[in-house]
Amino acid sequence: MRIELAQIAIRDGVKEPNLEKVLDCIDKADTAGDTELLVFPESTLSGFPSADKVAGVAEPWDGPGISAVRDAAKRRGVAVAVGYAEAADGAFYNTSTLIDKDGDVVLQYRKTHLWPTDKGVVAAGNRLPTAMWKNRRVGLLICYDVEFPETARALARQGAELVIVTDGNMDPLGPVHSRALAARAMENQIFVVMTNRCGTGAGGLTFPGESILVDPFGNTVAVAGKDECVLTVDINWSLLNKSREEYYYLKDARISLSLREDDGFVEIE
Repeated sequence: MRIELAQIAIRDGVKEPNLEKVLDCIDKADTAGDTELLVFPESTLSGFPSADKVAGVAEPWDGPGISAVRDAAKRRGVAVAVGYAEAADGAFYNTSTLIDKDGDVVLQYRKTHLWPTDKGVVAAGNRLPTAMWKNRRVGLLICYDVEFPETARALARQGAELVIVTDGNMDPLGPVHSRALAARAMENQIFVVMTNRCGTGAGGLTFPGESILVDPFGNTVAVAGKDECVLTVDINWSLLNKSREEYYYLKDARISLSLREDDGFVEIE
């Protein structure tokens, strides 16, 4: 499977320039070269809005921005993973969606672990869903989520073979995510692909890029630099079985995901 990681600079709290950049990347996707998926950063369409701006940039899952991306994906015949500020049920969420080559929404995920600057702006999601796409089970995570082993493990226990991460990790924390992604891939014996934003953002933040594909052994297959680029990566699915030939962590693990909070300990099954 060939994937393009669209590592772009994003403007915070506005929609039009970000959408224009996303549509341009989709139009330039190398579908003739077998690209099947484009992955964009966290909150691609909206950037990181402040509490007083989120209502102006948030939209429902079938809003104009997402609809434009769906139309572009269908026109080019390529799947897209993109982030946006979602308005739903009287609240706002930091959401990423996987759209297939027919323009249909395959998977919606709301960030479950909020970074300090998310709090007071968006609500936390409470589900870690997966979906079948291209005959493979996939899951989505967003930025800070990857720093918690339980998130990727929950997806892997549902059978996910690929976890797609939309990221907005800033300096000087870039190494945190590269290490976490290697661990999430290795401990679950799955592929993890992440696209981070680059450039500068509101409040003077800088984003290091370093978008990456990690294989089921925790090895870096490819990694981008710090500037805007489209990094093309290839997934060799045969590595899944190879990584599980002698041991399989999910079958051998004895610690349950569920924490018995009433008596304060984790029960060994």
